Amino acid sequence: MNISNSFHISASGLTAQRLRMDVISANIANAETTRASMVDGQFVPYRRQTVVMSESKGSFQDTLQRAMSGQGSPQGVKVSKIQEDQTPFKLVYQPSHPDADENGYVQMPNVDMAKEQIDFIVASRSYEANVTALNASKAMIMKALEIGKG
Repeated sequence: MNISNSFHISASGLTAQRLRMDVISANIANAETTRASMVDGQFVPYRRQTVVMSESKGSFQDTLQRAMSGQGSPQGVKVSKIQEDQTPFKLVYQPSHPDADENGYVQMPNVDMAKEQIDFIVASRSYEANVTALNASKAMIMKALEIGKG
């Protein structure tokens, strides 16, 4: 096992969680956007985005087997895609809104602020955990170098 594997794994986690926080921030910023894009000549509200992550190389079992046989090393996580949440838009009664339909209802984005805040806290805690793992790896390497001095 290469000494820098833990750095690569933590770095991939940091990158993935940072992108996740960026997507959550975009969701929060567009929580009231009723004209995000045009479909069939009509404006549609912003649709919530979610980040889908996966392991960088194969399944856990494959990665474990490669690492145990010395043929490879784990590579961490990657963002496999950013997808739109397909939950329906919220209908809000606002007859004076320029995007209101004939009944006075406006389609609002499917962004739930409470869910976004919880997701952001989870992503930031995951980011912090990766920083802690990176610092622990660095400390172990420094201790190993000190052993060699003695």
